[in-house]
Amino acid sequence: MFRCGKTAQNAIMAMSCLAEAYDEGATKLSSQDIAQRRRLPKPNVAKLLVALSQANLLLGTPGPRGGYWLAKPPSDINLYEIVALFEQMEKTVDCPLGAGRCGQQTPCALHDELEKLDQQFKGFLRKTTLEVFSQNSSS
Repeated sequence: MFRCGKTAQNAIMAMSCLAEAYDEGATKLSSQDIAQRRRLPKPNVAKLLVALSQANLLLGTPGPRGGYWLAKPPSDINLYEIVALFEQMEKTVDCPLGAGRCGQQTPCALHDELEKLDQQFKGFLRKTTLEVFSQNSSS
């Protein structure tokens, strides 16, 4: 999907599932529901939901009628917030010639283009909200 690791990708899948069902907390999805809908292992989804809840992106209630829902509208949660929980987003782009090469005197031939791509990717994550997955989306 993107340059993100599998955990961040799975977190986006779980959050997109909750965005699809978003109705201000009236609909709650269990980790089992999300795992089935996104074809993900339930233990992985359960761990992701705990991390996302601790980051105040989700709310949840335990028990047979419990489940999870987005803590705020899909339009108020961007992909960067999700990915940054699982990736080192502020880390600089590694030089293809080896660690520490760029930034030492003359940057490599790819340095400027890699930096530009990195900034574009981060910009995409910041501007893209879960609203794109929401059934309430106007798109």
